[in-house]
Amino acid sequence: MEEAVAPVGHVKIVYLGPVAPHWELRREFGDQAMIEGFNDRIMARLLLLPPHDPQFRRNRERVNRDGERENIRVEWDLGYPEDEA
Repeated sequence: MEEAVAPVGHVKIVYLGPVAPHWELRREFGDQAMIEGFNDRIMARLLLLPPHDPQFRRNRERVNRDGERENIRVEWDLGYPEDEA
């Protein structure tokens, strides 16, 4: 059994609306330099993609996997309850 490791950071990715840039990363906790590096990488995946774009779902999963690899908890705020999407 694998022992759970506490996350080294927590970010919230917030949808800002239909005009680019669509996304903002908000650091909840974690090393600022590490989170800024993570932000640079996720913005390369998300910057021009609104949530209704077909590519968004794939890139969102990639961002989640990147967070898992770096032990950063990723939370999403799309502006609506996700079970309605």
